[in-house]
Amino acid sequence: MNGATRPLLVVDGDSFAHRSYHALPKSIRRAGNRGGGAIVGFANFLVRLYDSERPRAVLVGWDTLGAPTYRQLLFPDYQGGRQFDAELVDQLELLPEFVAACGFAAAKAAGYEADDFLAAGAALETRRGGHALVASGDRDAFQLASATTTILHPVRAGEMARIGPAEVRERYGVAPGRFPTLSRCAATRRTGCPARAGSAPRAPPRCCKTTPRSTRRWPMAGLPTKPRNCASTAGSRRWMRRRRCRRSTTRPRAGATRRRSRGAGNWAASPTVSTSSPTAGARPAACPQPRGCER
Repeated sequence: MNGATRPLLVVDGDSFAHRSYHALPKSIRRAGNRGGGAIVGFANFLVRLYDSERPRAVLVGWDTLGAPTYRQLLFPDYQGGRQFDAELVDQLELLPEFVAACGFAAAKAAGYEADDFLAAGAALETRRGGHALVASGDRDAFQLASATTTILHPVRAGEMARIGPAEVRERYGVAPGRFPTLSRCAATRRTGCPARAGSAPRAPPRCCKTTPRSTRRWPMAGLPTKPRNCASTAGSRRWMRRRRCRRSTTRPRAGATRRRSRGAGNWAASPTVSTSSPTAGARPAACPQPRGCER
């Protein structure tokens, strides 16, 4: 693979620095008895990722903690509940210098977040006709997935999942361009933004659904799948009416002693019922749900 076809690697520095800080023991210290777990963990991750992907260039984006971003100016409560340890903040200030010492580009500016640099790097690489790899532990980066941009999302023990448009649709039932709408519809403690009333993060809202009604599914919810004609509420009601109607017309077993009294057309079982009778098992004259019956 030559330099012209090698991808651009864009890394969310704060995301992986936070993961490294909380994953490694606090007993890792540096000069002056200051914490060093985040630095060690992020350095190992960055070198490993570079060796496995072999990109033509690396861009690492960072948040600015000392100055408000334009998002906070528009919405003051944005990320208002975030509180970082003093040791973590101290290491976050040194990590951009480590990235620059490795010969990589470090992007950090007042008023911007790492997400802004991820989107800018992916857009510039797409414009030049190349391919971008965006490494981030934040699912908000899924909206950047495209034919020229692949998301590297950590899953377990250093393993990275490659997320493209097909994987976003499979996981969430929406296209990558609709993922921001899905995020706004779910309440998140991370951002502090208000969620839409009545929305649940386990299922995509109606404004995000772009697939036909008969194939709408939410694979992450773990809910039982209904028949095809029950994709809507009305279809579910018809399905339940058919079930109730079939249950009411079931032929009683010989020797049954249980009596059903609910419904106009329900049968009353008794020990004298004969299954060989020509009228046994026939559909009652007055079906409780005639519209839903299957004759």
